[in-house]
Amino acid sequence: MAEPNYRLQYYMFLLSKHFRKILLGLFLLILLLTSVKTVGPEEEGVVMYVGHYDRTVQPGLNFILPFGIEEMRKIPVQRQLKQEFGFRTLDAGRNTQYSKADFNDESLMLTGDLNLANVEWVVQYRIVNSYNYLFKVRDAEKALRDMSESAMRKIVGDRTVNEVLTVGRQEVATSMEVLLQRMCDEYENGIRIDQVVLQDVNPPETVKPSFNAVNQAQQERETLINQAESEYNRIIPRARGEADETIQLAEAYALTRVNVATGEAARFNSLFEEYVKAPEVTKKRLYLETMERILPKIGDKVIVDERGNNVLPLLNLNQNKNQTPTK
Repeated sequence: MAEPNYRLQYYMFLLSKHFRKILLGLFLLILLLTSVKTVGPEEEGVVMYVGHYDRTVQPGLNFILPFGIEEMRKIPVQRQLKQEFGFRTLDAGRNTQYSKADFNDESLMLTGDLNLANVEWVVQYRIVNSYNYLFKVRDAEKALRDMSESAMRKIVGDRTVNEVLTVGRQEVATSMEVLLQRMCDEYENGIRIDQVVLQDVNPPETVKPSFNAVNQAQQERETLINQAESEYNRIIPRARGEADETIQLAEAYALTRVNVATGEAARFNSLFEEYVKAPEVTKKRLYLETMERILPKIGDKVIVDERGNNVLPLLNLNQNKNQTPTK
């Protein structure tokens, strides 16, 4: 015959004696776990009473009705969230790792000139209205993703592939941000778009070599245009300066000639007035002044009277001038 297990009997005795207290403790523990909720500093708590919105609570300890009568959903209203299109980030950090999966179904788009572009972008947003985010739109995250993809396809479809790949990237991002925010306001999903960033825009892999060749040709064209503009800016101003200098010299020469002619005319008029008053005196004075101006320039010349009849030997004046007189 087996001996009775006194230890088990003792435990059963204690359980039966303190059953009510243990049951009450378990009830209080369950009550505490289901009625006390902690809301983080970047969150809001949306409390629903039997599935319907009741109130919004702020960060800290909050109490709700237990046993599923009230339910709380925490919404990160102070945190910037993001959605990625065309790629996925697996591990962000110094050496960021990206998923190698193919997301061409959401990133491959048709441009306005019927070319294809592989557009990767990021939508950064915040939840500014918890009620609208939860109750105005079913699955607001998926709705935002669908709206983002639709808006990007519309904007890319209105532009050429060169604009999307090169000079129009910032304009595409800005237009995308404005259009997506307008759609969010229309749907009243409680989301504010902070920024749209074009992560990478490339042609499809099959045509990438051709696009690279075109881009290289465009860069060479821009280089040649810049060189031509530099040469133009170097030569044209100098030519304009030389032209202005020539014009100014011509104007100065013309002014000088006019002034000289005007002075000579005035001198002639004054001489004529004096000649009218005393013709003989004026003629003699002009003759003497002319001789005084001309004779010093004649040098060693011998002047003879053209009416003279006697032939005189011409002296070697230079030789006589250089000889020293003898006593």
